[in-house]
Amino acid sequence: MNELPPQILVVDDEPIARTNLAHVFSRRGAQVTVAGGGREALAELEKNEFDLVITDLIMEGVDGLAVLERTKTLWPDTEVVVVTGYPTVETAVTAMRRGAYDYLAKPYGIEEARLLAQKALEKRRLRQEVKTLRERLRDKPDPLTIIGHCPAIERLKRTVAQVAPTDSTVLLLGETGTGKELVARTLHLLSARRDERFLAVNCGAFNEELLENELFGHEPGAFTGAVRLKKGLFESAPGGTLFLDELGETSPAMQVKLLRTLQERVIRRVGGAKDIPVDVRIVAATNKDLRREVQAGHFRQDLYYRLNVIVLTLPPLSEREGDVALLARFFLAKMAKKLGRDSLTMSPEVMEILVDYPFPGNVRELENIIERAAVMAEGEAIDVRHLPPDLSGEPVRVARPCANEPVTLEENERRHVAWVLGHCGGSRTKAAAVLGIDRASLWRKIKKFGLE
Repeated sequence: MNELPPQILVVDDEPIARTNLAHVFSRRGAQVTVAGGGREALAELEKNEFDLVITDLIMEGVDGLAVLERTKTLWPDTEVVVVTGYPTVETAVTAMRRGAYDYLAKPYGIEEARLLAQKALEKRRLRQEVKTLRERLRDKPDPLTIIGHCPAIERLKRTVAQVAPTDSTVLLLGETGTGKELVARTLHLLSARRDERFLAVNCGAFNEELLENELFGHEPGAFTGAVRLKKGLFESAPGGTLFLDELGETSPAMQVKLLRTLQERVIRRVGGAKDIPVDVRIVAATNKDLRREVQAGHFRQDLYYRLNVIVLTLPPLSEREGDVALLARFFLAKMAKKLGRDSLTMSPEVMEILVDYPFPGNVRELENIIERAAVMAEGEAIDVRHLPPDLSGEPVRVARPCANEPVTLEENERRHVAWVLGHCGGSRTKAAAVLGIDRASLWRKIKKFGLE
C-alpha cells in the first residue's frame, strides 16, 4: 500500500513567501494548503488535520504563536515550524516551549526549508507509528510486526507479503538476532495455513539422533525407552508451517533425510518401515553462508538447491538506518505493558547512545537492553545509568589471572563466558546476545566448559 502524501499548511501574509514554499513542497509530492494570515490558518485547522504547519511568526491580527497554540490544541501530533525575520534566542525558546518543532530564520534557503520540513515530518511519522504499535500491543498480547522503514526492511515486507500466500519453501539468511523467526511466523500468519500450527525447532540445539527423533518421531521399541509411538514435528503440524532454524548446523546424514522429505513430502519415523505423507510448509533459516558451506563440503549441494527457491536476507541492525529509534520505542511500549506501567520514556542521551551503538547482537540485543533498562529503572524514565555498563560508560570489572599464572586461550574463553553468564543473571538468552552468538552455540560452550 502506498503512503499518503504529507499534508502541509503554509501560513504567511506575504504572497511571494507562501507561494514559493507551497511550490517547493508540492514539487516534492506533498499536498499543500496555503493561508494568507493567522485567521485563515485557524479556519483551515478547524476543518483539517495537517502533518506539518509552517507559519510566519509576525502577522497582523493572529500571529504565528497563536497559530502554533491552536494547532497543538486541536492536533497535538502535528509538527509546527515557525518562520521569523527576528531570530533571537527569546523568540526560539518561546516557540519551542509552546511545542514548535523548530524555527526557520529569514532569509532562508529553499534547501534549508526542505530539510527542516523533512525532519519534522519524519518525527511525526515515527510518533504515529509508535502510537499504532502501542494500540496493537493493547489489542494483542504478542503482535507479530516487522518493524522498520529502512529500504532493506521495506523490500523485505513487500516480498514477505508477496511470498506468504504460496506454499514455496523459503530460506531466511541473516546474522543471529536479526529476527528470522519473526519473519517465519509472519509468513505463516499471512498464508492460507494461518489457522493451522506453526512449529519451530533449532536444529543446532540437538545432536543428530535427538534431532531425527524430534523431526520424524519414532515407533514403539525403536530404541531403549521408546515404549509408545511419538509423532515428530513434520507430522505434528498438518497443513501448517515448520520453521527449521540454524539448518546449517545439521549433519550430512540429517541433510540427506531432510532432502528426501522436501522432495517426496514423506517422512519415515525412527524404527519405522513405511513412508508417511506430510503436508507442511518449510521455512528454513541459517546465519551461515550456505554457498561457502557447499563449496567447503559442509552442506549438500542438492539440499541447498532444494531450499534455494525463495531466499530472503535480513539486514543486520547496524545497516538499518533510522530503525533503532523506532524499535527502541516499540520495545519500550512492550515492556511498559509487561511491567504494568502506564508508560516508559527514555532520555535523549539514552536514545543517542542506542543509535550510535553497533549492536553485534542485532534486534535481539536491542530488545534485551531495553528490557534490562526498564527493569532497572526506578520510575517511568530510563536514564543512562540504567543501561549495561558497556553502553553507559561504567567500568566493567573482570577478574584477571595473576601475572605469574599461565592462561590458555581456551581458559580465557571459559572465564569470559562464565563472567557474561554471571553478569546476565544466568539468562542464556541475554548472555548469547552479549556474546554475539546464538543460544545453541552458547549451550555447546556451556557443555564444553562445564559451566552448568
